[in-house]
Amino acid sequence: MNTKSFILSGIAGTVVSFLLGFLFYGFLFTDLHPDGSEPCMLFIFLGCLFYAFAFALIYNRWANISTFNSGAKAGFLIGLLWTLSMNFFMYSSGTSLDSNFLLLVAIDAVSAAIMGGVIGFVIAKTKPKTL
Repeated sequence: MNTKSFILSGIAGTVVSFLLGFLFYGFLFTDLHPDGSEPCMLFIFLGCLFYAFAFALIYNRWANISTFNSGAKAGFLIGLLWTLSMNFFMYSSGTSLDSNFLLLVAIDAVSAAIMGGVIGFVIAKTKPKTL
């Protein structure tokens, strides 16, 4: 695994994930989490960091993904499965499924697709050229 590619793609994915979360949850769909409490931005950033680096590790080490398109496709599928898993765990604590469930899953899967595409793109640009 190329360490430079891993680190740069993970950082790019972190920035994209954080900004997309801010766009979707901070501006477009503010009513999805209307409880009024102020979220801790540090923990949100750390969540984006580890999420993006998980994708960067998978793409760099095992999947050999190095294009925007293949990164976006894999990102969508991984993001969809991850989001479904996490949402079902959250709903297991007694919260009932509501009408926002599918919207939350869609937002997170699309965000993961975009982040995955950017990670794939950065890998392509930083991967050593072979002869």
